[in-house]
Amino acid sequence: MPTLTDTALAGALRDAVGRLGRRMRHQSPHPQLSLGQLAALRSLERHGSMTPGELAEHEKVQPPSMTRILARLEDAGYIVREPHPDDRRQVTLRLSPSGLALLADDRRRRDAWLAQRLRGLEPHEVAALRAAVPVLEKLSRA
Repeated sequence: MPTLTDTALAGALRDAVGRLGRRMRHQSPHPQLSLGQLAALRSLERHGSMTPGELAEHEKVQPPSMTRILARLEDAGYIVREPHPDDRRQVTLRLSPSGLALLADDRRRRDAWLAQRLRGLEPHEVAALRAAVPVLEKLSRA
């Protein structure tokens, strides 16, 4: 394969990651949840309880959008609102047991789908992906 320019590499990476992401989204056992709703649940799982404003900032969405996301998640029983420990005017959000179970199921199904695809690759291809994970993580957080 010829050496790609940085711009060509960016395009190829965008296309491949986007296509993989779309294929993985189709594996979700919870199609009623939007990508924003799943992202909010994952953020609460990863970072623990936070206020709606902190979650909106973390997810890079406007507070009114986060309010709609949270209303749906609360109605579905996936999150719980609790009084803020230091500011009685605010609430904190945490995952409910149902929310934790949903994320575990979602992760298990997607991991199984991807693991099946990895088994179809050559050992050197799997090694290349293993080496690329830290770089992809760094890119995703930049």
